[in-house]
Amino acid sequence: MIAFEALAKSYGAFHAVHPLTLTVRRGEVFGFLGPNGAGKTTTIRMLMGILVPTGGRVLIDGLDGQSDATEVKRRVGYLPDTPVFYDYLRGSEILQFVAEMHGYSRADARSRSARLLDEFGLQEAAQDYAVNYSLGMKKRLGLACALIHDPAVLILDEPINGLDPRAARDVQERLLAAAASGVTIFVSTHLLDMAEKLCDRVGIIHHGLLVATGTLDEVRAQASASGSLEDVFLKITDADSAAAA
Repeated sequence: MIAFEALAKSYGAFHAVHPLTLTVRRGEVFGFLGPNGAGKTTTIRMLMGILVPTGGRVLIDGLDGQSDATEVKRRVGYLPDTPVFYDYLRGSEILQFVAEMHGYSRADARSRSARLLDEFGLQEAAQDYAVNYSLGMKKRLGLACALIHDPAVLILDEPINGLDPRAARDVQERLLAAAASGVTIFVSTHLLDMAEKLCDRVGIIHHGLLVATGTLDEVRAQASASGSLEDVFLKITDADSAAAA
């Protein structure tokens, strides 16, 4: 469903993302993990066609992320790390606008918006302006926008950052249900306990280089480590940092 083919991004002599080759299967929850500045968001922006790769390409359902960017966006639900909205549109207006941009009639857009506002606990704030939304509320509204058109692929950058524990659990349950229905989910997060519960496989990127990938057991084997995903992650990234030094 998602195929990275030697995807790379450089800024002069600085390699933000070294050539990355990776496949994410249909209906899989894939966790993209790494320390701050490792290249996670740069990779996601190339995946969404926001950044132009220096080399390689990414395919989503067989479509090129650059040359087929418009069609890709029809099939993908995207949540950036920090969602940005027009401050003086109401929550309900934002959702309806996104639905109409995806081709739904005004009546269908209203119906879908009302359902998702309810599902994400935003019904009481539906008529509030986005400028008055907290970070957690903006994150929930962003997730609703990503899901409004029933996408085949979800690309999520830190989806539960800023959410309280109840909302975070609700989002994780929603993502698991989406994956069970066949939706492919590529999620970047620094919350390793969430990734351990949620993800079928993970990839660990450090200094722009994919240093481990697979199931938790496979990553443990690659790192010759045991314990939780956090334990394995710390061993891999500490070893990689020491080697780079």
